Amino acid sequence: MRAWLQVAALALCAALAAGCARAEPPVWVVSDGDSELVLFGSVHVLPPDVDWASPVLDRTLKRADDVWFELPVDPAVAEESSRTALRLGLLPQGQSLSKLLKPEDAQRMARVAQAYGVDPAMLEAFQPWLAEMALAGAAFRRAEATDENGVEEAVSAAAPPSAERRAFETPAEQIGFFVGAPMAEQIASLNQTVREMEDEPDEFTLLVQAWASGDLEAIERQALDPLRRVAPTLFRRLVTERNARWTVTLDQRLKGSGRTVVVVGVGHLIGPEGLPARLRALGYSVKGP
Repeated sequence: MRAWLQVAALALCAALAAGCARAEPPVWVVSDGDSELVLFGSVHVLPPDVDWASPVLDRTLKRADDVWFELPVDPAVAEESSRTALRLGLLPQGQSLSKLLKPEDAQRMARVAQAYGVDPAMLEAFQPWLAEMALAGAAFRRAEATDENGVEEAVSAAAPPSAERRAFETPAEQIGFFVGAPMAEQIASLNQTVREMEDEPDEFTLLVQAWASGDLEAIERQALDPLRRVAPTLFRRLVTERNARWTVTLDQRLKGSGRTVVVVGVGHLIGPEGLPARLRALGYSVKGP
């Protein structure tokens, strides 16, 4: 989970001001004889007034036949995600989150929660993955970063009415990746995020800089590698397995014809497990970083 919280945390751009004025996020163009597919690395939440325009994305979007997102871009879907997370993310009655943590980790979590305006008592009923999500949300609110200002909302609004909006997953499927994940890995991911929120607040702005400059090595080192290290099962669920499923879908789409735009979290596009590398391995022409 930490990887996607941190990829979303690329949105914490307010502190960079001029550094984010002309963002050039990573983009790939995949093609065969009669198809063109643009892969754009997204930031799901953003503060207002961040200029992340991509000429390649804009050009393709105007002529797109279909646009793909991780989830449907719809306020009702966001509400459904929240309801599903709360329904499935509670601990069994009689358990409390702090009792699952080492005393020093529980104390740190409470300290960070208070610093970010989250009631520590509320977290007590949450499974570790949901507590991590709640704390990350507080960090985004502090930065005035919202999904309304995020990439998906902007792309969906800019796509022509004739372009079909498609989604790889449903809210229930996404929440399901966290439900049942090994408790030890949930705790490790939560502890990692809490430590960074307290000890390395500049980590978010460094990630913003990496995204804005298209520095894929820095994004992988700062956002993906820690999750891969502390929670390998969660990493497999959130990254490896999803990328494999999405590659099958995109392969089928490329065997047709037309122009497609795909907007997913930038972490899904990086390295040998990313969508560009997987599509290249299938024999498609892939141009990009």
